[in-house]
Amino acid sequence: MATIGKSIVLVPARMASTRLPGKPLADIAGVPMIVHVARRAQEADLGPVVVATDDAGVVEAVADHGFQTAMTSSDHPSGSDRIFEALGNIDPQGEADIIVNVQGDLPTIDPATIRASVLPLADREVDLSTLACEIVREEERDNENVVKLVGSPVGPDRLRALYFTRATAPHGPGPLYHHIGLYAWRRSALARFVSLAPSVLEMRERLEQLRALEAGMRCDAMIVDTVPLGVDTAEDLERARGMLA
Repeated sequence: MATIGKSIVLVPARMASTRLPGKPLADIAGVPMIVHVARRAQEADLGPVVVATDDAGVVEAVADHGFQTAMTSSDHPSGSDRIFEALGNIDPQGEADIIVNVQGDLPTIDPATIRASVLPLADREVDLSTLACEIVREEERDNENVVKLVGSPVGPDRLRALYFTRATAPHGPGPLYHHIGLYAWRRSALARFVSLAPSVLEMRERLEQLRALEAGMRCDAMIVDTVPLGVDTAEDLERARGMLA
């Protein structure tokens, strides 16, 4: 891997999920879900792993399994705002150059997938990086809950993101890509991002990452083989339990 600077992995954990309340502490094989995510992030071996949360119960559960936490405000509008506050608390000297944001509801994610997210940042032109996977299931092509990444190839298994959408895009023959919401940020880019007001297309599509593109920031994505299971519902939780049993 090319040298990209010192990295830190931040995992936002919010108890007030609308579809699955309290999900960070949901039991999976005898361990809270958030701890499974922290373990996968630790196995990626990118740097220290810190769980950013506003809940004392999460702090206790994570500490019991040997992971560091950072308490944050409960009124953040997004996970990006939460990790930025946590970053200031745990690294006020600015030693970390790269901040990897691993969503707290991905208990089965492959550590290699997390590692792949930072690769585009070896290119100094890239402000943030993410992941995508080619859509192979026909029903996902027109599913608005499957966010599509529209991008231009810039290398083997790598795209420059031009747009993100819930629509079926781009038109015409060729692959469609499912966007995976895991991000690696340059610290300066994250600071700029959270200082910006929500953008027009961000609010229209309900996709936070469009704010970065509308502000002229460059986002590249690595293409990976599988989409990690995101636990949003009770059915997802049962799938995760079966996978990690």
